Amino acid sequence: MNSEVKRYTGKEIDILFDSERCAHSGVCVRGLPQVFDVRRRPWVLADAESADLIAKLIDRCPSGALRYERKEAT
Repeated sequence: MNSEVKRYTGKEIDILFDSERCAHSGVCVRGLPQVFDVRRRPWVLADAESADLIAKLIDRCPSGALRYERKEAT
């Protein structure tokens, strides 16, 4: 079964989520609940926090289910 990666587009960062890889550790929802909220649809709001904070949190995702693509030149 191929996993489907969903893209959540923001102004400065796109967040990619692979549900098949997710280990449900909760790092995302506890770390930035304004961005990641499983009770909301869509559950990811890429513009709800700074791209820097989102990237730092995603780097801590233990399963690798969350990835990001920055749109700004750094």
